[in-house]
Amino acid sequence: MIYLDYQATTPLAPEAREAMLRWLDGPDGTGFGNPHSAHRLGRRAEAAVELARDQVAALFPPGGRVIFTGTATEAINLALRGSEPARAGKPLAIGAIEHSAVLDTALDLPGETTLLPVDREALLDPQVPLPEGVGLVSVMQVNNEVGTVQPIAELYARAKAAGALFVCDAVQAAGKMPLAEADMIAVSAHKFHGPKGIGALWIRDGIALHPLITGGGQEQGLRSGTLSPALCAGMGAAAQLALARMEQDAAHVALLWDRALELFSGWRLNGSADRRYKGNLNIRREGLDVGRLMSDAREVMFSAGSACASESGKPSRILSAIGLTQAEARGSIRLGFGRYTTLSELEQAADMIKDAAAQQE
Repeated sequence: MIYLDYQATTPLAPEAREAMLRWLDGPDGTGFGNPHSAHRLGRRAEAAVELARDQVAALFPPGGRVIFTGTATEAINLALRGSEPARAGKPLAIGAIEHSAVLDTALDLPGETTLLPVDREALLDPQVPLPEGVGLVSVMQVNNEVGTVQPIAELYARAKAAGALFVCDAVQAAGKMPLAEADMIAVSAHKFHGPKGIGALWIRDGIALHPLITGGGQEQGLRSGTLSPALCAGMGAAAQLALARMEQDAAHVALLWDRALELFSGWRLNGSADRRYKGNLNIRREGLDVGRLMSDAREVMFSAGSACASESGKPSRILSAIGLTQAEARGSIRLGFGRYTTLSELEQAADMIKDAAAQQE
């Protein structure tokens, strides 16, 4: 089996697994403490959570705080639903190719939502008009389907000039590149070799939010519920490792990208060739039956679209938004690779995919 679906999830880093094991039971069987308890076991668990919080915070710009959540989807919901402008029903503006966690949440809020268009490369024009009276703008840093990197710095400046809050879904960027400035930033541990079941929302100092989950008042009153020290420790270790390896990982991904372009030279690229994260290769071939391709090349784990929407059977709305026809969208595949992908694996996978595609001719 060759795994090429890094946008859906990434393999757990051994360092993250090791960090988690201590807080599942620990070598002496006392790592199970509740981090919100006042006794010694609780204080030890709390110390592990706060160490992880500092490790995760290092991913973000200075001047903010980290709130642990169950997922990035929850973090996005907290940022959007908990913000004062959204609660007041002010207009929202979001990128046309946002993840459904942003799109569906924005459409469920009382304010009118404007979709900011993108071009054929999936790029949003930083000078795009914002709706009058806009209270919140949300644009992702790296698109999960086509890998395009948005001009977040310019968009953030535009939002601030308009008096709006700016939220960034940085799920596909965290641990791979420096995170752009924003008022709130959502990330997910399992997208940078941490465990599933934990995410985080970074909130700039001075930003007030209303909680979505009430109860015991944990996580600075914004997210009640008992934290898992094991999940926090795993996310912290993964974040620390990602920062230490960022240049090394980027160089490895660039090498794989260059080779992948050679291997799939006859295929068409979706998204920007230049402004993109190179661990995401979204390509298409005319007349391709992707369902049959995935069946025939079953030893390669890749995607026909984002893992969150691929079960719907509908053409990707992201590919439609960048101007692809339904036939072009249906003939597209996404290959995702990263830290633990070897050049040999990529070459073997390409051979299997191309052989399977050739059988359709």
